[in-house]
Amino acid sequence: MHRDDPVIAALQTASEQYPAYGFSKLLKILRRRGHYWNHKRVHRIYCELNLNRRRRGKKRLPTRNPEPLTVPTTANHCWSMDFMNDALMCGRRFRTFNLLDDFNREVLAIEIDFCLPAARVVRVLERAIAW
Repeated sequence: MHRDDPVIAALQTASEQYPAYGFSKLLKILRRRGHYWNHKRVHRIYCELNLNRRRRGKKRLPTRNPEPLTVPTTANHCWSMDFMNDALMCGRRFRTFNLLDDFNREVLAIEIDFCLPAARVVRVLERAIAW
């Protein structure tokens, strides 16, 4: 095994300098440093030194059971809010606040402006409730 001593030393110094690197990156580092050993020989020594690391498995998502959306039975039982934005020809952006009734898909309010602060959104909601 005296033939492998320079490979072992080079691999150990490279792996100490770059502990997160795997075999392929360490081999590239060795090649950059001027060591052109056979990649199979370097891989054999890499595995003998227990430098190979287990690959992380993919995290599996839990199985999902989609349920159909519930449809409200009466008007004003459930509302949906949505914010959208777009741009004018001059490049200036504007925003819209949309308030919909889920029972009959009726638009209760649309507020359009360049800036929609929270106080204005609350005012639109209060106006829709009072109506």
